[in-house]
Amino acid sequence: MRRSNLLAKQDRFVGRDNELSALGRLLARSRLVTVTGADGMGKTRLALRAAAVWEKRYCDGVRTADLSTVHDPGLLVHALTTALGVDDRTGRPPRTVLLEHLAERQLLLVLDGFDPIAAPCARLVRDMMRRAPGLHVLATGRRPLGTAGESVLPLPPLAFDDAVLLLTDRAAAAAPGFRLGGANGDAVRELCRRLDGVPLALELAAGRLPGGLSPDGLLRRLGAQPGGTTTGPAHARTAGSTLRATVGWSHASCSPEEQLLWARLSVFAGHVDPDAVEYVCTGPELPPERIPELLDELLAQSVVCREETPAGVRYRMPEPLRAYGAERLAALGDASRLRRRHRDWYMGLATWWELDWFGPRQAEVAVDADAALPDLRAALELCMETPQETHLAQYLAGTLWFYWVGCGRLAEGRHWLERAVALEGSGSGNPRHDGTRLKTLWVLGYVALLQGDGAAAVRALEECDARATATGDPGAEASAAHRRGCLALLQDDPRSAEGLLRRALAAYREQGELTCHVLMAQVALAMSLVLQGDAEAASGLCEDVREVCAEHGEQWTRAYALYVQAYACWVGGSHGAAGDLLAGCIAASHRLGNPAGLAPAIELLALVTVRGGDAAEAAVLLGAAVPVREAVGLRGFGSGCFSAPVEQCEQRAIRALGAAPYAALLDEGRQLTLDAAVERALAACAASTRA
Repeated sequence: MRRSNLLAKQDRFVGRDNELSALGRLLARSRLVTVTGADGMGKTRLALRAAAVWEKRYCDGVRTADLSTVHDPGLLVHALTTALGVDDRTGRPPRTVLLEHLAERQLLLVLDGFDPIAAPCARLVRDMMRRAPGLHVLATGRRPLGTAGESVLPLPPLAFDDAVLLLTDRAAAAAPGFRLGGANGDAVRELCRRLDGVPLALELAAGRLPGGLSPDGLLRRLGAQPGGTTTGPAHARTAGSTLRATVGWSHASCSPEEQLLWARLSVFAGHVDPDAVEYVCTGPELPPERIPELLDELLAQSVVCREETPAGVRYRMPEPLRAYGAERLAALGDASRLRRRHRDWYMGLATWWELDWFGPRQAEVAVDADAALPDLRAALELCMETPQETHLAQYLAGTLWFYWVGCGRLAEGRHWLERAVALEGSGSGNPRHDGTRLKTLWVLGYVALLQGDGAAAVRALEECDARATATGDPGAEASAAHRRGCLALLQDDPRSAEGLLRRALAAYREQGELTCHVLMAQVALAMSLVLQGDAEAASGLCEDVREVCAEHGEQWTRAYALYVQAYACWVGGSHGAAGDLLAGCIAASHRLGNPAGLAPAIELLALVTVRGGDAAEAAVLLGAAVPVREAVGLRGFGSGCFSAPVEQCEQRAIRALGAAPYAALLDEGRQLTLDAAVERALAACAASTRA
């Protein structure tokens, strides 16, 4: 797990020295600190700055979770596990997984913008603090969480000098060459007084300076604004009313096109790329060729911000401005249409991602899907709240199988898949949509079997098979048989697995299908053959899969094929060849962030290593695999055949080393970071090949 998921900011942190010091003192003596204040006061910026400054206080680093777009309490735990990088693939309750993950960690968790789900968030924080004595929480919200032991830092407006410094800094960024002094000095100071030191209001004001508008001109426009911030004495105004008035003034100062784009951008929940903006927001009044320039204008005016994310540069609107834009969109009577257009974009994106998953863009797809997760959730919610669009909810939940399965989002995937399946009877019954529901069922079965929940997997897959037979859908029949074969394999019944997988592959061939599913079925069939003693046939199947993967640039399935082929080599006594194959599997699984492929590969490598005579290194490798395996869940998916390498390695290593030295080396491996564990494993692969 990376020490931090803090995003790089494009502008510098200004002022707040006293508040930052006070926050540091509170964090040093309290495990739960909440920064409170009105919208636009800079709570998020202060919290993230404090997290970056004091990250080294916490052995396991800092993680931040943006909760401002999470309105469904059922998604709260999923939002936190995603932020923490928890890749749990078991069927255990996500809340249990979260609490167990945090139990032994020394970590600062930043919960930003918890207001939409304040009550459930408070309950979860209470439970987390009880279960994880090393956990520290820094939260931001308009009000305290109200949890025992909470320290609160109310965030006041910026001190006058800091307000002047912030306005000057942002003005210089918006209008290069701007300097404080001379004729503009008095106007800048008066602006800061009128804006009551509200940081977002100051940034919006600074954003109006490009284009030759002087601070005096800005002051006149602000004063002329109806209902503006100059009404009444300063002490009688609240930060909220100041921000509201400044946002309204900033909106009124925008061109009609900028106002329209502002309103339409409010349908996005998270970080957004320009292509999405172009599709969702354009129309006769807002042609596509105008979008780049208008985005730049809103960026210069601080209406949107630009952030570096793992998926590249993305735009995001601060929550108070997004809420204002949503009000304007509703007033235009266009909110429903724009939400559907937003949903359609993300459905189309998911469709393309599914196609791209069978190709060289898998790692890129994983990063892009992570970045789009808040908007994918919004699209799923819209589908599920409209009875006539049940099939769309099922389509999107099923299409995202590659994300739920390939990118370690099994728990959240099951959340959406179960909700989608439960929608039957509400707008369902259209024969055209039967295939969509069947796909949702087999994907649900796939997710459940990978979580080790065989009973749920059987229910979903048997229903899929029965309905597919009744409706004459051979593709769904093949998909159900494929996953039932995988389930039999994980339940140590390779003979039954072989029969089901051969049936699935015959149906796939009859339909002329060539996808990741077909290749994964071949890999599963190869594993069933290995376990029945036919290592040669298994290796041949894997070799065929690797050739097809090489032609298409596919890495995810290739990694599994390498593992099964290495297993076949091990069974056949070709230990050096097994090490060489495992090197490719480990490198690819690590690159894709797939612990389900990485953990068994390291465990099999440990067995190869101890067989080669290096029991100490084998023990370290087994230890390194433990935290990776914990992310996957049940040891060997609850399967004897997948846990056999670990058991054999343990026995050999303990005989060679003794119980106490073995335990010490195992613990040494457990302490390795993921990158260090992979580096160690790749070195062991090279050594086994030379042996």
